Amino acid sequence: MRLHNTLSGRVEAFVPLHPGEVRLYHCGPTVYSRPHIGNYRAYMMADLLRRTFEYLGWRTLQVMNITDVGHLTEDEAADASGEDKLEKAARGRKLDPWQIAREVEGWFHEDLALLRILPAHHYPRATEHIPEMIAQIETLVAKGHAYAVEGNVYFAVRSFGDYGKLSGNTLDKLEAGARVEVRGEKRDPHDFALWKRDEKHIMQWDSPWGRGFPGWHIECSAMSMKYLGETFDLHTGGPDNRFPHHECEIAQAEGATGKPFVRFWVHNAFLEIGGKKMAKRAGALFTIPELVALGYRGPDIRAALLQPLYRSPIQFDLEVLDAARSGRTRLDNFVNHEMPARPPGPRKPEASAAVSTARDLFRAALENDLNTPEAFAAVHAMVTALNRLGVNRPDAEDAVAAMRDFDRVLAILDAPPTGFAPDPGVEALLAEREAARKARDFTRSDALRDELARRGIEILDTPQGTRWKRTGGHP
Repeated sequence: MRLHNTLSGRVEAFVPLHPGEVRLYHCGPTVYSRPHIGNYRAYMMADLLRRTFEYLGWRTLQVMNITDVGHLTEDEAADASGEDKLEKAARGRKLDPWQIAREVEGWFHEDLALLRILPAHHYPRATEHIPEMIAQIETLVAKGHAYAVEGNVYFAVRSFGDYGKLSGNTLDKLEAGARVEVRGEKRDPHDFALWKRDEKHIMQWDSPWGRGFPGWHIECSAMSMKYLGETFDLHTGGPDNRFPHHECEIAQAEGATGKPFVRFWVHNAFLEIGGKKMAKRAGALFTIPELVALGYRGPDIRAALLQPLYRSPIQFDLEVLDAARSGRTRLDNFVNHEMPARPPGPRKPEASAAVSTARDLFRAALENDLNTPEAFAAVHAMVTALNRLGVNRPDAEDAVAAMRDFDRVLAILDAPPTGFAPDPGVEALLAEREAARKARDFTRSDALRDELARRGIEILDTPQGTRWKRTGGHP
């Protein structure tokens, strides 16, 4: 397994820290409004990683946080400004912020289920892990990496020599770049808040520095280390998380423990509309329910998000979804309709070779930095080859087994139709019709076709042989 590690900027061999088990952390939603399709690209990439590791035989321990306090509206700088996103939404809707958080979190899990994203093993909420955050802040203060001023606690970025190693935003570059708002109590304008004092903030907790609430960055450091250990395998997120959020996570965690925090950082590219990042601020977005209302199913949306390489931007529009739906439908028909309809008969060596090649190429593609374009290409090549060969039932069963195996990762196929396999009576009619055709008794052949049609069986006579599929009684 090889993955692109943002920390090194290279594709590297991946070996888990704990033999046989991969520990993963993913930046989850800030639950102030329903996530949009652009957000779900990051969650889909997280799911692809987990499913791939499990497909390759490793156990996984997966954690995705729920940010329900502390994420401010102006978050491009390390020390974010503005107001808490959740409290702003609560004020606009005249609701309690906790009420909004639980409502949006519920929507998030509904969307995950629709997209067939596996539930993480843990979904820690920031508001339920305040003691862990306070303990880590106390450690940072004790080690000289943080300082308290008037009820606020700041991380001293100059105390951590590796600041900028993930994003490239070293202090020298930051100082040469955009201006940073200076707060009088800070020792350095680039220091960022770990704990905030604000009498107007609704969500507050007691701390050694007085009533307040945590900064966004400390939340992920504290929660990931609680569930995964001081050093763990893999952390994901969108490209906008690299700085400041992930950079600050590293500084906090490694400042507290003196140990490496995360071994592999994996970031997906943006989903774009008109060449620009899909974002709530820009107003150009679709939610999952909006896409469903337009006639797209969860597996269609999933296929659209999975087919491009995770590190390549997706230029998103409804035509992209249409193409993904068409390709997914082709694969689903192959598995659930075409292959189960193949007649008895001997195996064909070319068919066995096509299935074996697809298995090898599919695995190799995933091991090559989650190369889903190559993985999908291997699957479609197998489908094309077997359709051209006109395989018999033994090879068809092998093909279906391979496709179901691939779908452990892709998760885009429908379940087998209930009662799809023909009953003995249908089998007998199919065999009798084939004999009538060979005897050129077309009157009898047509009569048998009509009888099969009444039983919900559509006959497809092709140059590669006779095929059939059900026309009703299944999804």
